[in-house]
Amino acid sequence: MIFLEYPKCSTCKKAKKWLDENGVKYQDRNIVEQNPSAAEIQQWHEKSGLPLKRFFNTSGMIYREKQIKDKLPAMSEQEQYDLLASDGMLVKRPLMIGDNFVLVGFKEAEWTERLK
Repeated sequence: MIFLEYPKCSTCKKAKKWLDENGVKYQDRNIVEQNPSAAEIQQWHEKSGLPLKRFFNTSGMIYREKQIKDKLPAMSEQEQYDLLASDGMLVKRPLMIGDNFVLVGFKEAEWTERLK
């Protein structure tokens, strides 16, 4: 499993602590140093079954500064994948990628159900 995080993010720290305390094995990946590609994001989006909007870090500064909320409705899925791939700080985190699932954001109950 791949755990995508931004090390300074408090939610990511909480998720990582939870993973370690629960003995979940994972490969750590810094979302800023190794930003996901558009192809990876597309694959994870399709695997997740979630709306693409859930992959955006809607509380992030870049999201707000660029007024992405207003631009998303007019963008194609491919344009959204490309936008997410352009900057790791636009991507909702943490992400946990497994063989047959994708968890977006840290919700302890959801992670417990999927990973234990």
